[in-house]
Amino acid sequence: MSKKTGYLLGILLTIILGTILYWYLCCKPCLEADKVAIDNTTNTEDVSVKTDQKTATINAFTVKDVNGDLDFQINDNLNFKTSSPLIIDSIASTVDEGASKLIAYYNSNPDKLLNIYGHYRSDEVNNSVFPNLGLARANAAKNYFVSKGMASKIINTYSTLDDDFNADTNGVMYGPLSYEVKTITAGDTSIADDIKNLGDAIKANPLILYFDTAQATINLSDDQKQKVSDMVRYTDKVDGALINVTGFTDNTGSRSTNIKLGQGRADFTKQYLIQNGIDSSKIQSFSKGPDLPIADNATEDGRAKNRRVEVTIN
Repeated sequence: MSKKTGYLLGILLTIILGTILYWYLCCKPCLEADKVAIDNTTNTEDVSVKTDQKTATINAFTVKDVNGDLDFQINDNLNFKTSSPLIIDSIASTVDEGASKLIAYYNSNPDKLLNIYGHYRSDEVNNSVFPNLGLARANAAKNYFVSKGMASKIINTYSTLDDDFNADTNGVMYGPLSYEVKTITAGDTSIADDIKNLGDAIKANPLILYFDTAQATINLSDDQKQKVSDMVRYTDKVDGALINVTGFTDNTGSRSTNIKLGQGRADFTKQYLIQNGIDSSKIQSFSKGPDLPIADNATEDGRAKNRRVEVTIN
């Protein structure tokens, strides 16, 4: 190898080594820094998304009598899933203890009423038998207190539209209920008068459900849901009052078969009401089969009207 050739190879090796050193010392750190910057930008966007998520509402079990000495707050409550009228089964022991305290107070103060307000959102789906999920939840809370020993006649149920009541990421609504203690004024007959008028209205205009052959579901209109709510309120307030569910059929087939068919429809309706939070002890079912038709069985339209269930009160 000539001296000139060796000199040129040395220059070439110097260039190659310089390029490699430049890559490791300059270019690679810059690229890694850019990657970190991109990752940080992505993380910032994720945080922004999480920040936009609404915080779940947590409503405590709070009851205060401004005209008495009942005043307590428990940092838990009866909870519900979004769009559900049923209490989640896992009720905290502290809530049970609060219920016992509340019931003891009412047993010692017969001039008190408990108003329960069920909260609901306008974007929830209401598949209950009540006009809205607020009333359905208040009714579920009422049933809970009754199961603990409180008389249903001293409980009133109401609803509150509350679009600021947020569920958690699992769809759980923590305590969509509020409670209010009311004192009955001596000599006030307005409550008894209202209940009597309500009973008269229900008896004059019962709930009637029509059944197709092999029907397996019930879909209530808003007007029908209001009738169910009125019946529940009436039976809560009047000792011995019951919801009567009576099944009817058209005159096709034997009477004995139709009696069984009518009973099946009545039992199906009764079970539907029970599954939607109506106290089973407040419902009784009967069958009249083809008896007492309300339309002419000689026509298909008349037979369709006779295949029905009537729901009313005694």
